[in-house]
Amino acid sequence: MAKVNKTTKATEPIIVHDLTLVAPDRTPKDIGKLKESITAAEAIHYPNRVQLYDLYHDVLSVDGYLRGIKDKRIKSVLNKRIKFVDKEGKEIRSTTDAINSKAGREVINQIMQSLFWGVSGMEFVVGDEFKVVEIERKHIKPEKGLITRSQYGLSPQDGYVIDDLPFVWVVGNPKDLGLLLPCSMYSIYKRGNYGDWAQYIEIFGHPVRVIYYDAYDTKTKEELRKILNETGSSLAMMLPKQAQFEMKDGKSSNGDGKLQDLFRGALNDEMAICVLGNTETTTSSTSSGYAQSKEHGEQQDEITAADLIFVEQELNSAKFLGILASYGLDVNGKFEFELELNLAKLKLRLEIDSVVCKIVPIADDYWYKTYGITKPDNYDELKAKMESSQQAVQAPEPPEPVDPKSKKPVAKKPVIKPEEDSLAVPMSYSLRRRIFTALADFFDRAQH
Repeated sequence: MAKVNKTTKATEPIIVHDLTLVAPDRTPKDIGKLKESITAAEAIHYPNRVQLYDLYHDVLSVDGYLRGIKDKRIKSVLNKRIKFVDKEGKEIRSTTDAINSKAGREVINQIMQSLFWGVSGMEFVVGDEFKVVEIERKHIKPEKGLITRSQYGLSPQDGYVIDDLPFVWVVGNPKDLGLLLPCSMYSIYKRGNYGDWAQYIEIFGHPVRVIYYDAYDTKTKEELRKILNETGSSLAMMLPKQAQFEMKDGKSSNGDGKLQDLFRGALNDEMAICVLGNTETTTSSTSSGYAQSKEHGEQQDEITAADLIFVEQELNSAKFLGILASYGLDVNGKFEFELELNLAKLKLRLEIDSVVCKIVPIADDYWYKTYGITKPDNYDELKAKMESSQQAVQAPEPPEPVDPKSKKPVAKKPVIKPEEDSLAVPMSYSLRRRIFTALADFFDRAQH
């Protein structure tokens, strides 16, 4: 793990103050623009993601559904409690408080954002307080390992080499363009669909007024025009009686605008599958039921579990632990999430474990970890008391003997217990018989 000297840290510049920021391009975007952006981002020698990231900004700012499912996936990780534990599993409170602070949550947020954008950059500010600032993605050139002052920079002379910056952390795959890439295509199509839908409503959602007049009667024509202008703003047409007019409005196949609604739903479903891995945890289809929703929920749980592993791996990287060490935090351990227990699954697992533990021995730590039980500090002492109390339990008395012929219990012979001040001792049957025989012979000789 890299160690960072505080003296070195104090002399490091804040590179985010040296960047020339430019607002996102808000010009109209279409599928042609998307293809051009992808081509520029995937160029071998001079890759540039500026146009693509401007397009990402554009679709996120107007597509509420895409923003919603994106935030849903990120918050599924942010809402889980994370802690820092040493090698013995004991929590190190100071480091846990740092990662659960506002700055720590921003770090986790940026790690998750890298799944959608392909890359995220953070700079940790010099000082005693743990603080982080986001680096504008358009200035990060992951393929070249650079952060450039201008968003169009391409060489080390235009900015900084990432590996030379101990307090700059860039997360993501240099070849990955993020989950927003396929979602952008669906969002652009949906935007056009909304435009067509709005035009359909504007044209066919209001009554159409049609007036016929005699082609040679100009005075009547002017009077009718005046009437149309003064009686509302809905669609109106004036046609000469000699003309033939027919309106092909598409109402026979799309009388209620359902065609646009189905297209919108299909595009939303594709985005939900891309981001969440399912559709039923966000919207409900007409054919959905409890079993289908449960299955989709379990699929999303698998994606959330993968996200938790991904975030843990990034937080436990040597780069980030070295940065935390520069703030004087104890980093001799690892970050781990406290997973929420699924009681239904645990109940089934307990039934299986109860049978398995009778066949093979199971370590006590397994029970603590599997069922989320905190192991007491004086575990050894409590374990010894438990074992001694179990050994002290009296064994059950044997059943009373039964006479095989009469099937009745055999009466027990009374047990004579000697008094404390008595000299009597228990004797065997043969010894008592010899004593009684000797006494009988003695009294018999005395009578003769």
